[in-house]
Amino acid sequence: MAISQQVNKTNPAQWLIIAIFGVLLLLYAPILQHWFHGWLYKSISTEHEYFSHGIIGLPFAAYLGWMNRKKWQRLPNITHPLGAPLLLIGAAFYLSGVTQWVNLSLPTILAGLCLWLKGIPGFRLQGFPLLLVFLATPTALPYVITPYTFPLQSFIASTAGFILNQFGMEVIVDEINLYVGGKIVEVAPYCAGLKMLFTTFYVSLMILYWTDSFSSRRITTWFLSTALVISITANIIRNTLLTYFHGSNQEAAFQWLHDGWGGDLYSACMLFLLVPLLNWMNNNFSVDPENQPVEES
Repeated sequence: MAISQQVNKTNPAQWLIIAIFGVLLLLYAPILQHWFHGWLYKSISTEHEYFSHGIIGLPFAAYLGWMNRKKWQRLPNITHPLGAPLLLIGAAFYLSGVTQWVNLSLPTILAGLCLWLKGIPGFRLQGFPLLLVFLATPTALPYVITPYTFPLQSFIASTAGFILNQFGMEVIVDEINLYVGGKIVEVAPYCAGLKMLFTTFYVSLMILYWTDSFSSRRITTWFLSTALVISITANIIRNTLLTYFHGSNQEAAFQWLHDGWGGDLYSACMLFLLVPLLNWMNNNFSVDPENQPVEES
């Protein structure tokens, strides 16, 4: 009886949302399953692994969307003119069969639905979940950035070589290559820390949102800047250790940190440092100078 009453109370608009959600689930469940399987088991291309932060980001986006459901229901049903074009573009992307466009169809269709059903207010309400979905969607961005990472690769190689030389290990640095013990270690684009930078930026946004720290422009700017510096520093240390392990014939340790779960553990420990960092900033930069009240004379 209770279930029957709940069904009767469900208005047509809610049934429409349920139907749309069901269709999206049928369309994108295989794609999402492919993403998550590839991220977890590294069975997809190296470039797609750059977006493995979606393992935590996409469930978090779904959680935020669910938590916003009551606010969503209270919004007036307003259709924005951009809603329909975005839905059509998303459908065209999905039907194209091109992997990158099929991937991008997900955030495009979700953004179009928000504008079509609830207009700008709905888009703003779900803006951060949409951003998380977009930033976790595998695209060709790594291909575009890779040609410009040479200065970063060279900097990491030079710094790692300098550190090892201070510890008595003879290392020769040639641009992005380190020669040690008759072996060569290349700081390739994938080893330049781009994946770590992507993940650090993504997780930093999640932490800022969760702690409601976006309200302070100063904390947001300092936190993101410091997080990126920490990410680069952590990657320099990682490449230094890899060079040491490889040059000293500790291949098991090299594989553990390079391809094994040691690399994931190292990244996780670095990311956990972001939480106390933000807590410290919130305690010391709790008031923005821009938002300080003006004293009356």
